[in-house]
Formats: sequence, C-alpha cells, structure tokens
Amino acid sequence: MMDLQRVNEYMSLVEASEKENRPHTKRLKTGLDLGTAYIVLVVLDEDNQPVACEKKAADVLRDGVVVDYSGACRIVRELKERLEERLDTELVDCAIAMPAGTESSVQTHRYVAESAGFEVTNVLDEPTAANSIYRISDGVVVDIGGGTTGLAIFHDGKVVQIEDEPTGGTHLSLVLAGNYHISFAEAEAIKQDYARHKEILPVVRPVIEKMATIVRKYIDPSQIDTIYLCGGTTCLTGIEGVFEKVTGIRTVRPANPFLVTPAGIAMNCILSER
Repeated sequence: MMDLQRVNEYMSLVEASEKENRPHTKRLKTGLDLGTAYIVLVVLDEDNQPVACEKKAADVLRDGVVVDYSGACRIVRELKERLEERLDTELVDCAIAMPAGTESSVQTHRYVAESAGFEVTNVLDEPTAANSIYRISDGVVVDIGGGTTGLAIFHDGKVVQIEDEPTGGTHLSLVLAGNYHISFAEAEAIKQDYARHKEILPVVRPVIEKMATIVRKYIDPSQIDTIYLCGGTTCLTGIEGVFEKVTGIRTVRPANPFLVTPAGIAMNCILSER
C-alpha cells in the first residue's frame, strides 16, 4: 500500500525545486523525461533529496518516439544549461526512461541526452520509474502522458508485466478543441486550468474511459486491489473516479502526479566513478 502522505510531502519538495534551489553538498543525479507534451529534468542529490527541476513544453515526440531530433536536443541542452547555471555545477550522470513497448527508441533517447553532455548511466521504463516514488509491492502503476497509457503490474515488489497503448493527454486536447471549436493550443490551456476541470470532465470522459479500459484489459481484479496513477494527464481532477467506475478497482493519485515519473527516473540514476 502506498503511503500517500509521504509521497505528497516528497513531491511538494520536487515541485518547490522548480522555483528555488534546495541546499546540496553531495553528488548530483539527473533524471531526463522526454515526454510528448513536456521535457523535464529533475536533479536529486545522492540521498535522493530534491535539488532542482526545470521543464519546458515540447512537441518533439509522438507516442514515446522522437520525431524532431534537433528540437529535442536543443530543449534538453537548454534545460541542462539552465540548471547548471542555477546550481553552479556541471551535471553529468543521467538516467532516462521509455514508455513501455518503445524499447526500440532507446538509442535515440540516449543520443538526445548525450548531445547535451550527459552520460546516460541507466535506462528503465516509465511506470517502474514512478514506482521508485510510490514503493508499492503489489498493484498496478499507470503512467498516462501526452501520447500513451502505460502500466506496470507489480507482485512482491517486482514487475511481472508491462503494457503500453496509444491514448493520452493529446487525445483529450483534440476532443476539447473539437467540442469548443478552438485551437489545439487553446484546448491545452483549458486542460491545464484546474478551475475548468469540473466543466471539461464530462466532455473528455469517453477518452478517459478508453484509458481505463486499456488498463482493465491487462489486469485481473482478483489479483489487483489498487491502481496508482501518475503522469501529466492524471492531473485532471476527477480522473481517478472514472477509472474506479470502469475498472471496479480502487484508484489513487497523489496531489502532484506530473513530476512523479521524472523524479523516479532521477532516483535510478547511477553515479559513475569519477
């Protein structure tokens, strides 16, 4: 069972590190999350305490695959330089993560990180990275980003199954754009406005139900008693209720699910011998 209070307290520190550097005297670990909607870099110290974080909206990936290589390299380099200026130190060691099922794109993700001067010391899948934060022994972690719904099923603390299918936050924005007759960018802005979540939930509910159906297809309710959500799309207020109704399984999400995966990626960065 996830300790929700612990997770929320930790993630509040990660979130705070976007605006101000947290004290650090130890070696630093970086996690790079190349997302469909955002690219995020999270820096932790060797005790996994949050130090700094930077992110930028990006349109350089589709379903976990880099489609604008030069754009991805430029943004990662920009974020890295920004963090290095903030921290007055060079960031070298870095971990990366892939949506489940996109392992063939690992080399491209690695090249993007290396183009910015990182040394990639670990590669893992995104739901497993998220579980470094959640620390669940049994259950399913569902990571919903801009392009895909990915899940990892855990038993006795080990991953026993990983799945990923297209359908993510981008699809919500497309539905909102069509419903309100607005641009995709305007739809994205509405989706990120918490004050409008109650209004838009009925509009995007069919897409969320599809996401939940993807998860239900792969899990056995007699074996799984809790679904743990993370990823930027799960910031939508009320999404856990839709999941519970479709799957019939208790669904939990932390206060800030957006930074869970990048923070978990950073936790899995292996410090090189230097």
